[in-house]
Parts: sequence; structure tokens; C-alpha cells
Amino acid sequence: MDALIVLCTCPDAETAARLAATLVEERLAACVNRIAGIASTYRWNGALTTGEETLLLIKTTNARYAALQTRIVELHPYELPEVLAIAASEGLAPYLAWLARETRPA
Repeated sequence: MDALIVLCTCPDAETAARLAATLVEERLAACVNRIAGIASTYRWNGALTTGEETLLLIKTTNARYAALQTRIVELHPYELPEVLAIAASEGLAPYLAWLARETRPA
């Protein structure tokens, strides 16, 4: 299985929409879901921090992951963006074929 689900939080819906569109347009992702209203709690620079974010669920392939990660870091406003890749162990075969087609470099 070559599919990955990449998690990335964004500070707001506008940033998330812009990043999602770029990743799909550049064929680094086949699909990006944006989930607004995520409440995040984390430690940053020694202080407990909370905030509302938008979570991106990015569907890509192992072959496109390095380029996707680089592009997220280039475009993301956070000093240290969340970029976590999770291997998909199973999936509907036609969906996985579509994902592979949509992430092939043009």
C-alpha cells in the first residue's frame, strides 16, 4: 500500500483553504479535507497554549510525501508546522488507484 494520510493544522480557515488548493493543484495531494473548529492544547516556548485551528487531512502517496512536506513548510505560517504522515494499511482499491493517478506529476 502506497497511500498516506498527512495531518497538518492551520491557524485559520483561509490559510487551510489556500494550502489545500495549492497541494491539490500541484498534484502533491489527491484530496484534502478541511476540518474547522479544532481545539488544540500544546506547550510552545515553555508555555501552555490553547487555540482554535483548522485540521487538514491530506491524502497522498509515499512517492509524493517528500515534496508535499517541503511545500507545506514553504507555505505554512507557523514556525514549526505539524506534518504527520500515517500509512494507510487498507483502502478501497478503486479509490487508491484514483489517489495514485491524481498525485502523478503532470
